[in-house]
Amino acid sequence: MDTKKTRPRGRPRIFDPDAAIGVAQRLFHERGYDGVSVADITSCLGINPPSFYAAFGSKACLFSKALCKYEYEGAIPLQELLDPDRPVIECLAAVLEEAACRYAGKSGAAGCLVIEGAQSNDHDAKQAASEFLVRAEEAIRDFVAARHPDAAYRVTDYISTVMIGLSANARRGQEHPRLLNSARLAAQGLDGIIGRTE
Repeated sequence: MDTKKTRPRGRPRIFDPDAAIGVAQRLFHERGYDGVSVADITSCLGINPPSFYAAFGSKACLFSKALCKYEYEGAIPLQELLDPDRPVIECLAAVLEEAACRYAGKSGAAGCLVIEGAQSNDHDAKQAASEFLVRAEEAIRDFVAARHPDAAYRVTDYISTVMIGLSANARRGQEHPRLLNSARLAAQGLDGIIGRTE
């Protein structure tokens, strides 16, 4: 009888997938999806391409996982800020100010991972990011519609446009004070859309 222990096939995985997603998220956020290659990722993780594809399938699949991580750890907490017990304009102003703070790149990664990902040249990456963006827009629209149904779409488009601009300017190197000033000026414009009728 063969008493030798059966060894598992293949090489043991030498990296933590969850930690790898965090590394990839940082790379995608710093350089943009199109600016990160599989070689960049495998080099940072210290693995070879076959191990990468075995673990994640593709760069786009890894990006989707990074977006999920970002949604829970780095994205603007809309559920907290869109408080139905507070005035609509006050809540939306808080969203814009939070965007200015988070997009400023204090951690080395400027702009919004989702917004910038939605502008990717890669179809799958663009689609994945766009789905997150649509969910965020729906949350804002539903919040506004509860009290200002006639203005919900216009307000959502306005907020989305401002946030895209904040992200773009952050990527260009604008620092937090300038981004915050823009966010506050944009918030003043909400008066002309829905007014202070609440």
